[in-house]
Amino acid sequence: MSDHTYFEDYDIGTTRTTYGRTMTETDIVVHAGHTGDFYPHHLDAEFMKTQEFGQRIAHGTMVFAIGVGLTASQINPVAFSYGYDKLRFVKPVFIGDTIRTRLTIARKALDPKRVGFGRVWELTEVLNQRSEVVLACEHIYMVQCRP
Repeated sequence: MSDHTYFEDYDIGTTRTTYGRTMTETDIVVHAGHTGDFYPHHLDAEFMKTQEFGQRIAHGTMVFAIGVGLTASQINPVAFSYGYDKLRFVKPVFIGDTIRTRLTIARKALDPKRVGFGRVWELTEVLNQRSEVVLACEHIYMVQCRP
């Protein structure tokens, strides 16, 4: 994508994948502090030894935040985020897992409320080091039409 990618420039099926980032215990502790989510599934290693996953899992909200943050390597000044739909935590992410985000332009339509803008839906999939989808959602952009 160039510096200015207008609504008309988005092609359905276009995909890009970000670099990876390894999840650390510090990430989990800091996220718990930021959010107040001290749920034992994230912080209590001994408790988690007795549970299905056998170890602490990263907060889904943290995986979402970091996964989306990884995509910020490309800034389009004629677009802004309208939000996210259909967010699902598909698989757990563990300390030591490396995540990256795959983005695929899924569909687009002219915006019914804003003349001169369209909506672009981008399938957002966070993958682990085994290329398994661990989180999925739709990111909706509001994008200016070409002047």
